[in-house]
Amino acid sequence: MSGLLKPADAEQAREAIAWAVAEETPVEIRGRGSKASLGRPQQTDYQIDLSGLSGISLYEPDELVMSAGPGTPLAEIEAALAEHNQELAFEPADYGPLLGVAAEAGSIGGVFACNLAGPRRIKAGAARDHFLGVHGVSGRGEAFKSGGRVVKNVTGYDLCKLMTGSYGTLAAMTDLTFKVLPLPEKTRTVLALGLQDEAAVALMCEAAGSPHEVSGLAHLPGPVAARSGVSYVAGAGTSVTAIRVEGPGPSVEYRCDALKQMASGKGAVEELHSHNSAALWREIRDVTAFAADAVGSERPLWRLSVTPTNGAEAAKKIQDQAEGEAVFDWAGGLIWLSLAAADDAHADLVRGAVAAAGGHATLVRAADAVRAAVSVFQPQPAALAALSARVKDSFDPRRILNPGRMYPGV
Repeated sequence: MSGLLKPADAEQAREAIAWAVAEETPVEIRGRGSKASLGRPQQTDYQIDLSGLSGISLYEPDELVMSAGPGTPLAEIEAALAEHNQELAFEPADYGPLLGVAAEAGSIGGVFACNLAGPRRIKAGAARDHFLGVHGVSGRGEAFKSGGRVVKNVTGYDLCKLMTGSYGTLAAMTDLTFKVLPLPEKTRTVLALGLQDEAAVALMCEAAGSPHEVSGLAHLPGPVAARSGVSYVAGAGTSVTAIRVEGPGPSVEYRCDALKQMASGKGAVEELHSHNSAALWREIRDVTAFAADAVGSERPLWRLSVTPTNGAEAAKKIQDQAEGEAVFDWAGGLIWLSLAAADDAHADLVRGAVAAAGGHATLVRAADAVRAAVSVFQPQPAALAALSARVKDSFDPRRILNPGRMYPGV
């Protein structure tokens, strides 16, 4: 990269992109840089740094809505919400330590650009489900806006959904509006100890299908649980399957008792209260067991999305051949796999196992050379690839914005 452009407002962002279009100069769109290594390596001459578009421009706690610039630190957003006992219900992860970056370095723009959601996704939905409105600049150098401050204002094409998960390849977002929700009154976590992966997934699926409104379902095999900072988990000496319940106090107590009875026939059962529950689910959300300083940055890290009932078998198939460790989230529908170092990150093995299980896989962490050589995101069928190219043509026909970050030529 030979140049840095750092706009101070939306108009300067538009001018910077318009200049890049006129010069046919590819640019990297970046917020605070904490997720810069997600996706394929980029080769651009200039970087447009949006960290200057920062600050909360609107917050109406009674209306459960907030607007902020894309460079606003996520920590600033969460601190403002905490003052009013509110939160981002989709529980966005902090992948900084996972990617070798400092914790709490991410921005709200990066959260939505990468569609990051944590363990509560099974109940609250993904980041895109909480995105109400966006102002941005397309790869044509044209400013646009979509959506509004309430869901009923979203008419026509819902460009928020399109922007979310596009990794900056379609537009530079300059202002975001999203909904927030009250913090739960109580949080408890039921722990089932000593379950093998398949038995743990079966229990989590049973809990997910129960009337007890669980908000988190995760399984940590023994070696992973031992790295937890929560003493009850690390000291268990075996695998730990966690079932989270949130809400009014009496309801939480009743549901926890019912879930403990459900799990009691399958082994030892424990319960975590608020402080330890919060600490454990932060670890699960941020995948701290596989942080770069915990397992080594040379180990490739994969994120698998599969049918929960097929997850344990798919993970075992990969682990047996690649010296892997796993963390199961979303009742087994999300699997994090840390594998032995390899020139191809075991891509063929992972893709084959995921195809058999009916899902997709993303290479989250690997060396630049590896991410340039293998498909980081799940390869698209021909029809979907053609659609992606047409969408890219509509927003960025000259391939100016983050070219090739997701797929070659897009």
